[in-house]
Amino acid sequence: MFKKTVIASALVLGLSACAPKAPSTQQEVDFLASSLDMNFEIVTNHGNSQGVECGELGADYAACNRINLVLTNLGRDIDIKEWQIYFHSIRPILSSDNDAFKVTHITGDLHKIEPTEKFTGFEQQKTFEIPLVAESWYATNTDFMPRAFITAPNAEARNLESTNTEDSSEFVEGLSGKQVYFSELDNNERATASSRFKKHKNTQHLDVAKEILPTPKSVEVTGSELSLETGIDLSSLPLAKASRQALVGQFELLGVEVSNSGIPVKVRFDSRSQVESAEGYRLEITEDEILIEAHNDTGVFYALQSVLSLIDPMSSHAIPTMKVIDHPRMEYRGYMVDVARNFHSKESILKTLDQMSAIKMNKLHLHLSEDEGWRLEIPGLPELTEVGGNRCFDPSERTCLLPQLGSGADSNNFGSGYFSREDYVEILKYAKARHIEVIPEIDMPAHSRAAVVSMEARYQHYMEQGEQEKAEEYRLIDPQDLSNVTTVQFYDRQSFINPCLTSSKRFVAKVISEVKAMHKEADMPLNAWHYGGDEAKNIKLGSGFQDHSEASLEGKGSIDLSKENKPYELSPRCVDMMQAEGISDANGLLTYFSGEVSEIVEANHIPTFQIWSDGLKYNKGSEEFATENVRVNLWDTVALGAPAKANQLVNDGYELVLSNPDFVYFDMPYEVDKHERGYYWATRATDTKKAFSFVPENLAQNAELTVDREGKKYVANSPDAAAPKVYGISAALWSETIRTDDQYEYMTFPRLFAVAERSWNTGDWEQEYEANTEYSSSTKHTDLNALNRDWSRFVNILGQRELAKAELRDLHFRLPVPGAEVKEGKLVMNVSYPGIAMEYSTNMGESWQTYFDEKKPEVSGVVLIRSVSPSGQRSSRVTLLAAK
Repeated sequence: MFKKTVIASALVLGLSACAPKAPSTQQEVDFLASSLDMNFEIVTNHGNSQGVECGELGADYAACNRINLVLTNLGRDIDIKEWQIYFHSIRPILSSDNDAFKVTHITGDLHKIEPTEKFTGFEQQKTFEIPLVAESWYATNTDFMPRAFITAPNAEARNLESTNTEDSSEFVEGLSGKQVYFSELDNNERATASSRFKKHKNTQHLDVAKEILPTPKSVEVTGSELSLETGIDLSSLPLAKASRQALVGQFELLGVEVSNSGIPVKVRFDSRSQVESAEGYRLEITEDEILIEAHNDTGVFYALQSVLSLIDPMSSHAIPTMKVIDHPRMEYRGYMVDVARNFHSKESILKTLDQMSAIKMNKLHLHLSEDEGWRLEIPGLPELTEVGGNRCFDPSERTCLLPQLGSGADSNNFGSGYFSREDYVEILKYAKARHIEVIPEIDMPAHSRAAVVSMEARYQHYMEQGEQEKAEEYRLIDPQDLSNVTTVQFYDRQSFINPCLTSSKRFVAKVISEVKAMHKEADMPLNAWHYGGDEAKNIKLGSGFQDHSEASLEGKGSIDLSKENKPYELSPRCVDMMQAEGISDANGLLTYFSGEVSEIVEANHIPTFQIWSDGLKYNKGSEEFATENVRVNLWDTVALGAPAKANQLVNDGYELVLSNPDFVYFDMPYEVDKHERGYYWATRATDTKKAFSFVPENLAQNAELTVDREGKKYVANSPDAAAPKVYGISAALWSETIRTDDQYEYMTFPRLFAVAERSWNTGDWEQEYEANTEYSSSTKHTDLNALNRDWSRFVNILGQRELAKAELRDLHFRLPVPGAEVKEGKLVMNVSYPGIAMEYSTNMGESWQTYFDEKKPEVSGVVLIRSVSPSGQRSSRVTLLAAK
């Protein structure tokens, strides 16, 4: 179906064609941008079984799909021959089959279509079909990126209006039937109204007025109430002014006045108390006062978060009297936010910090650089943000990075943006007031294209001025390096900082020193530096490929491996340095560079060097680094060996933070539905319950509670060794498919509540680590009744109180799609978070009625269902139920 906006603009522009003056090239480009409809039609996601020679085309693991790219000119004839259309495809295009068009991969996800001599022009109402074979599959709408754009010589590029939308379903067809299965091995159940209903049927509505989130270690309810109608007095709190103001804002947001005449809060610091950790506290709520005992101000802050947790913003401000003893399960309770691939605003990050503080999370890990963007102003290196902080169509990349990930031709979207120095200092101060540490990450040596291209623009600028020494001061590539490398996101060697250049180390030292100065200004010590270190490899040398000279192997892409190189393998500077340093293999350069950066970190008196686990692939242990501590984010999946890897990392001397993507990556979809956003390379779906059910200190147990990416059961074994000490959990959100603040908040909340619960409290259904124990769906170690009781309690707190508070914080959290069935002509509905209102429509959405379980309505025909936010201002995705 063609888009109404495209048809309308095409008609308007078509009328103007009567003017006698010949249109300019720019006018023709503008017209085509408005009138050219682009659609992607999925033919098959299972190319191998449909006669496509995926292996011979060089597809990774010989997996490929067939789609049709369809262009239709809805306006007048256009006779323009030297145009180019650029489109974003996260799957590399392996072949095209229309001799009027040439399709070329540019870099990353950017591809180009241009005409051949057989192209005859964009005739009015003519449709052009370009059959394409792409690697892997397209199983959700968000596998397709928006904002294709068109340009021509001497004309500015313009986004195609038909794809200039965040609703990718508008230009995607064919995601139905078997095509929603990413491969023929995909056994995941698709989410439907009925499957959701069955999933939620055991979740009961509970009275949770006396419950705190995250769950304390000990609660004794004393049987009375404390009214906060008269307000609360925080004036004598022994906290820094900024922390006190943060608490004032949180109480006032929930409708509790803060005044000297309110309920008094009394605090006693006592290092000899029963409080078990520096962040712990004892809290007593009586009928006329609130008493807190803690080691320090963080414990006081958390005690008051527990008071805030008890407040129901939708009812009277009476809270139960009780005695609480509490301390966190883990020292590191974190969230990694990728603001680099697509930018997320300072305002959204500040809202995230507010919510993190409310659920006692204490680490915000900001992923500030990537191939697709550099997001922090560095004094003295303006090119990093002027060029690397923006994406637009400039083939020279002197003014911006090339478009990626659906950003299109323009820079007026979240493909562009950065934190100024002042922004970052403000974030640091805001976080400190809420007892949250900010950990900056500048990813290297891979995932560094934004930095490399920015420093190349700087190099060209100073070379043109004849200042060669200044030009080379921070250059990050060896211009003579001819290594043929393809990265995980399909960039070339420009994705890598060259570790063999003095200028690379000078660049790293400059960035670290400037970031440290920002932390000093904000009075937040820079205690950890995240190096990144992940995916520094050529994927064409991975196990999904074989050399074309060998006999064809099923499940392998056939390529010429003799033309593939490891990173830096052909860099003369690296060849010389390897000889000088006694490094025997190009892989050793990765160990060398991480060690060199750790020395720079240590020289800046930063005690902790942090790294993603695959960045340690060639390291022997923490002693190879210069800093006092080395902390690692483990991102192996449980199904593919995380239990053993966790033990190994701890034995090698690293502080272990779990970031297992099959449980706590929030860029994965919430459920198996083509409308849900996200990648699914690690798992087909992670809903809030799956994150809540994560067992961090006995990773193998997770095999009893979930399935692998293909929806199949798997076996995991706890290693025959002592239990690894888990320092913390960090959820993570990568932003390839997440472009706007609303999308970011949707993917984050409410799943982050579940991670806060698991990192603070141990569920009584979690099994203690037992060496050499097997877990699978066939074993029965887990008390599922206890898990379901714990889950019911948790989601009742969410549905009855916490989501209402999140809405007051203006967070665009995901509202659950209800479950529903029609039984004997009556509609029966349920929802994953009891307390969230549900609505139904029997007239295709013209009007909506609130669902009440005790009044099950009679329905027939098509019924639409949705859930509604506590304020009634937002609703979930609408889904359809066909009544008999």
